[in-house]
Amino acid sequence: MRALLCTKLEGPEHLAIVDLPDPVPGPGQALVRIRLAALNFFDTLIVAGRYQVKPPLPFSPGGEGVGVVEALGEGAAGVAVGDRVIVHAGHGCCAERIAVDAARLTPVPDGVPDEQAAGLTITYGTSLHALANRARLRPGEWLAVLGASGGVGLAAVELGRLMGARVIACASSEAKLAVARAHGAEAGLVYDPATLKDALRQITGPGGVDVVYDAVGDAYAEPALRALGWRGRYLVIGFAAGGIPRLPLNLMLLKELDVQGVHWGAFLDRDPEAHRADQRRLLDWVAAGKLTAQVHGVYPLAAFPEAFGLLTRRAAVGKVLLQP
Repeated sequence: MRALLCTKLEGPEHLAIVDLPDPVPGPGQALVRIRLAALNFFDTLIVAGRYQVKPPLPFSPGGEGVGVVEALGEGAAGVAVGDRVIVHAGHGCCAERIAVDAARLTPVPDGVPDEQAAGLTITYGTSLHALANRARLRPGEWLAVLGASGGVGLAAVELGRLMGARVIACASSEAKLAVARAHGAEAGLVYDPATLKDALRQITGPGGVDVVYDAVGDAYAEPALRALGWRGRYLVIGFAAGGIPRLPLNLMLLKELDVQGVHWGAFLDRDPEAHRADQRRLLDWVAAGKLTAQVHGVYPLAAFPEAFGLLTRRAAVGKVLLQP
């Protein structure tokens, strides 16, 4: 089989397409033929050795995808040969086939196309966990999304709207804000750390923002935190801008703010039943036409430099998909 392989932790430019033997499913595993693999920003970090998860070399990137079950190992349950499934493997999906624990597969309803299913589990799973399980977002609340045109950010915009929130999209250009508005944002800001707090307050009024969803970090974090109202919740998703901010604790004291970490991978492992319920909820929304995952583009495996470049430059609007 063909696979995109990382043999040294020096970034996407050092990846290579190689021929490997087909994997064999072990006990509790399924062999899945990958139709589409979805890339996420963390894939640019994992192949450079700058992510908290460091798979042993060599490995294939691609934490999620969609495919068809071709074989089952002894004791594998929950799926059958021929099932179309979402794969969440952490890495390994940028290959024609993958052997993965059957527990990490979710059957896909007939009404959900491959391009929607491929990138649903990580970005939308992260955002649903953040908004529903951590922030407990309520209808009518103000939700500010930093990095609103990226994978997780755009998912947060869509899900916030579905959950009844008033969504403020914050992104780096008017073109990106237009996409966020098309997916449910009520208001948009081309953000600047120097003006972000006041701009958010101008939209929300004196009550301030109820929930900040921060996938960006760096200099944007503190002004967004300062825009929160009484008992606001600040969701720490990631640091796409590069810098890990240091937040002054006195702000949390004065307004009884909650700063909440969102580690979706750990949540999946620690509470798999809640994760499966979230996945079913997402798939039901897609099948009902209530949720449409934005796809930036579908690229052949040989075009991986272009696909990774979109993520590195933060130029992707929605999901970047590879077709093994």
